[in-house]
Amino acid sequence: MKAILFHQHGGPEVLSYTDIDAPVPGAGEVLVHLHAAALNRLDLWVREGWPGIKLQYPHIPGADGAGFVAALGTGVEGWAVGERVVINSNLSCGRCEACLAGQDNRCRSWELLGETRRGTYAEYMVVPAGNLLRIPEGFDLQAAAAAGLVYHTAWHSLITRGALQPGEQVLMVGASGGVNTACLQIAKLAGAVTFVVGSDARKLDFAAFLGADYLIDRSKEANWAKTIYQLTNRRGVDVVVDNVGRATLPTSMRAVARGGRIVIIGNTSGPQAEIDTRFIFGKQISLIGSTMGTHQDFREVTALLWSGRLKPVIDRVMPLSQGREGYALMERAGHFGKIVLVP
Repeated sequence: MKAILFHQHGGPEVLSYTDIDAPVPGAGEVLVHLHAAALNRLDLWVREGWPGIKLQYPHIPGADGAGFVAALGTGVEGWAVGERVVINSNLSCGRCEACLAGQDNRCRSWELLGETRRGTYAEYMVVPAGNLLRIPEGFDLQAAAAAGLVYHTAWHSLITRGALQPGEQVLMVGASGGVNTACLQIAKLAGAVTFVVGSDARKLDFAAFLGADYLIDRSKEANWAKTIYQLTNRRGVDVVVDNVGRATLPTSMRAVARGGRIVIIGNTSGPQAEIDTRFIFGKQISLIGSTMGTHQDFREVTALLWSGRLKPVIDRVMPLSQGREGYALMERAGHFGKIVLVP
C-alpha cells in the first residue's frame, strides 16, 4: 500500500510517499480502507520528535481517518465488510480502573494513533473494533475525517472538563486552529457568549464567519486582558481555553473572572509558563488540564456532527501523494480549517 512515512525525526525532507506492506488485523481488530485522513499540528511535533518519544520505524503519522471496513480480525462481532466508519484515535486498554470508570483517556496504557502507533496517512490501517463508529449514509467521509481529533478534544475540554453552561462567557485564545474553531462552534451550540483573541484581522474574519460574538486583534491590542475586562464590564470571562501555554497563560489568568476556569489543552509556545500564584488564590481560579477525550465524548460529539449541528471546516483536499506539501502549508499556518489527504 502507499503511505506517508519517515525513518527519522527532522524537517519536511524526512517524509516520503512510498510503498509499505499493508497491515493484517489481529484479534479484536478491524482493517480499514482509508478514504480520507486529516492533518493536525500534532503531526508536526511527532515528525520533529521530542526527548523520550519511541516510535516503530518507519513511522506513519496521522490521527484522523475515515473509510470502509475492509477485513475483520478474529473475535470481532457487530461489524461487516463495506461499512463506512470514522476512527477514534485514542487507544486504551479497556480493563484498568480508569477505563472501567469511563475515563479511558486517563488509561495507564493510553496511546494515540499517529503518535505512539502508526497512523492514518496510508491506504489501510488496523484499529481495535471499539475505536470505530459508523458514519451515517449521506455524511461525507472527508468531513468525518476532518472532525475526529479536534472536535473530540474540544468537546472534552469545554463540556466534560470545563463544564461550560448556557449564558457563560468563554474566551478562545487563537482564532484559526482546528481545536479553537471546534471550541467556538461547540461554545455557540452550548449557548455561551464567545470571545476570540487572534493574531491578525484575516484570522479574526474567519472566527466571525463561524459566529464569534467578540473579536480581539492582539496585533493591535497587546493587553487583551484589559480589552476583555472592558467588554465584560470589568468582570472577566467564565472560561478561557488556552492551548498556547507560555506566551498567553499569564494574560489568560488576568482575563478570567473571579471563580473562573482556565482549560489548558496545549503548549504551542512552549511548556514552561511563569505563573503568579496570587491570581490563582486571589481570584480563586481553577486551572484545568484536558487531553483528548473519552469514548463517550467521541460518541456524543459525533452525534452532533451527524445531525448537522456542528460542521467541520475544510480548507482544502489534497492527494496523499502531496502530503509533504500539506505539511508545509500547515507549518506556515496558511490555511483555515482542516487539510484533508485522500489516498
